[in-house]
Formats: sequence, C-alpha cells, structure tokens
Amino acid sequence: MKRVAAVDLGASSGRVMAGTAGPDLLRLAEVRRFPNGGVRAGPALYWDILGLYRETLAGLREAGDLDGAGIDSWAVDYGLLDSRGALLGNPVHYRDTRTDGIPENVAATVSPRELYDVTGLQQLPFNTLYQLVAEGDRLDAAATLLLVPDLLNYWLTGEIGAERTNASTTQLYDVRARTWATSLAARVGIPSRLLPPLRDPGTVVGTAPELAGLPVIAVGSHDTASAVVAVPAEPGTNFAYISSGTWSLAGLELDAPELSDAALAANFTNEGGVDGTIRFLRNVMGLWVLSETLRGWDTSDLPGLLKAAAAAPGLAAVVDIDAPEFLPPGDMPARIAAACRASGQRPPADRPAVVRCVLDSLALAHRRAIRDAARVTGRRVDVVHIVGGGARNELLCQLTADACGVPVLAGPVEAAALGNVLVQARALGENLPDLASMRALVRRTQEIRRYDPSPDDDWDAAEARLAVLRS
Repeated sequence: MKRVAAVDLGASSGRVMAGTAGPDLLRLAEVRRFPNGGVRAGPALYWDILGLYRETLAGLREAGDLDGAGIDSWAVDYGLLDSRGALLGNPVHYRDTRTDGIPENVAATVSPRELYDVTGLQQLPFNTLYQLVAEGDRLDAAATLLLVPDLLNYWLTGEIGAERTNASTTQLYDVRARTWATSLAARVGIPSRLLPPLRDPGTVVGTAPELAGLPVIAVGSHDTASAVVAVPAEPGTNFAYISSGTWSLAGLELDAPELSDAALAANFTNEGGVDGTIRFLRNVMGLWVLSETLRGWDTSDLPGLLKAAAAAPGLAAVVDIDAPEFLPPGDMPARIAAACRASGQRPPADRPAVVRCVLDSLALAHRRAIRDAARVTGRRVDVVHIVGGGARNELLCQLTADACGVPVLAGPVEAAALGNVLVQARALGENLPDLASMRALVRRTQEIRRYDPSPDDDWDAAEARLAVLRS
C-alpha cells in the first residue's frame, strides 16, 4: 500500500489529504484545511499564492511519513517568473475584470473558429491566453509562465514544467498534437519562451528538499482532471459526468477531441484528461452563485435553507445561471431579482425561494450541457455521475436527475483528492494500469447514492422559458 498526500486547492478552500491506496483499499483523511479566495488590492483581484504555499508546506509536514505528494487546483491562472526564477507578482484571480474586451480584440487577429480548431477550448473571458494578452508590456520581464500547481511544484522541487491536463486549459495548447501552440501564441503577441516543457500525469517532478526529499508527482493537476479519474462509471455504460463545486464541469469523456462547428456553436471545451482522454465539457457557473448568496446574507445555515427550498414551489422562476452578471462577486439575490423582472417573472419572495431559483436554474444548465454534449457527439447518456462537493447537495442531485430525465449517481464527494491519490499510487507501483481499474477501486470503496428522476415538474416548459430569456 502507498500512503501519499493529495494537495487539493479549490477557489474557496484548500486542503491536504492523506490518502492510502492498495488492492482493495482507498482511504482519505483530512490533514489540514485552510481558506482560499480572492484578495482585492487596489484595482485588481489576486490570489494569495504565498499563503497557499505556506499552508501546503505545513500540511505536508503534518501528514507524517509519505511515499509521495501531488498538487491539483483550479485552471487558467498562473504566476510569471523572471530569468532568475523569481515570482514577478501575485497571480491575478480569473474573476478580475482585466480581460474585459480582450476576447474581441483577439478575435480581430485570430478568429474563434481558428482558435477552436487548434485548442478546442470553450470561449471564456478568463482563459489564460486572454489574461496574458491583458498583461501587455509586463510580459517583457517574464521568462516563464507556471500555472498554479506547477508554480507550487517548482517551489517544492526547483523543477520547471507544465502538466498537460492543466496546460490544455490555457488556450495555448494544441489539443490534437498535444504540444504548445507556439505559432498561435506568437500571433497574439505571447512569446514562446513563456511556455515550459510539458509533462504527463504520473511523472515524478522531483524531490522536495524542505520535506526530507519527498517525491513530488505530477497528477491530473487541473482538479477536474483528477475528479474525472474518480468518476465511478461502470465499463461500457453511456455516462456523463458533472464535477460539481464552485463551477459545474458537465460533459462526456472522449478518446479524441470533438472540433466540429456544432461543438464550437454549443461552446464546448476539449480539455486533456489522464491517460490521453478528452474531457468534452461545458463550464457551468455552478454553486458559486449559491455560495456568494450565502456570503451576502452572512449565514452558514445551508442545511436549513435547502430543507426550506425543497418545500418551495419548483420552477417558479428561473434565470440563466451562466449570464455574465453572475460571474463577479456581489449581490446575487439582487441580480437574480433583476434578471427575473427583465424576463417578466416574479422575483423570489424570500430566501428559500431564492435558493430554489438558483438550484432549479443550475439543474436546467446541467440538463442543457448534458443534452447538448449528447447531441453534438451523437452519443446516448443513460446515467449522470455527480462528483465533488455538489454530491452532498441532495436537492441539487434530485433536481438534476429530474431535469435530465436519467438517474444521477452522486459521489464520491472528494473525487479530486481521490483521483490525485490514484494517479500517484500508480506512479509509485500500485497495480492500477488504467482508468477502468482505478474506477473499479472507487466503486468498491466509496459511498455512492442514486437519485431516480421524477416526472412531476415540467422541465421542458422551463427550458423553453429559459431559451426565450437567453435570447
């Protein structure tokens, strides 16, 4: 059995988990948890990357004897190093407004169709490419770009590199050739010197001198890539997945990228997965809207609100949860009320009704993403797996089953950490030759709950109403 540490960094919190993996054992224990989030300094929104590194080191020390450690985090954000390897400034948060108008400027040089044909990525205003273009002359002092997990790995080991699953989220990665798209980068003014050597999940990055030579292993360093490893799908099933947390990443696992005009029009992304797979998915705004709502209300009584929301009338009001106004921090209930009034709907009258509106709207977005993925690829979906923190939200899981019209299997909750552990265990010699064997171990050892669809609510009518709203 191998005992490793999974450092799993999310947009609102980070944790160091000790994981043990063996032939019939897959177990996690939380070692250290710490808050994360944007830090407003002057006009910009940053990440506290030094605080994250401090907490990572502390958690790894507290974990005790380990065979390895691996780091996964959110995508797209990065630090720039100068020629001496020094960080030039705190990474900017993807919710910062510095990329406003940048995608339109880039489109004048490289069309969305050209971008998609090379990178296969969904058009999102915070993609790394757009952030780098927004840097302007500040790139002149930079020698290397490192995404967040690669930056922390560098500080641990001194080794520079970029793990592929996260590199594939930058809009600077050729999804078919599995190399950096240097010609594309040059066309938009991004120097190729910034793009470090690529490495695969399972590669030993190096050892950490501050941690007695602990091996540091590249995992699926985009947390969704690690989470999809732990989707407990049965072989041969027609499954879709939703990695549910701050964002909902909803889609299918493919063997090759889907770069058709239909995929581009439906705004699907083709991100690299472990073992050369493709995560064909759409970013849905996710539980961010709910968590920001609770923050604005200054309440932590989510269980009570969910119970009351479950008793509230369903589909009384729905909003486009992916609308731009829901991306930045702020007063979500006021934005929801404004969206309802703009579309001729009565705004939610109380807090449970607001929560129900958010979750109904999110379930509709899940339905739209899953059905669009099936339509574009010509695949059937018979079951949806929800993994991540959203698997705890019983109301969301049931509403997603109802909206999609197929069973939902919810769990594991700690999917990203489990996928991180599994890739490390294989790299260290455990007999886990492929994703099927890893997923079989997840099924044998983790709790999974089934939600069957109910025909009670008219989701087709709600979808039609939402389509009018979106237009």
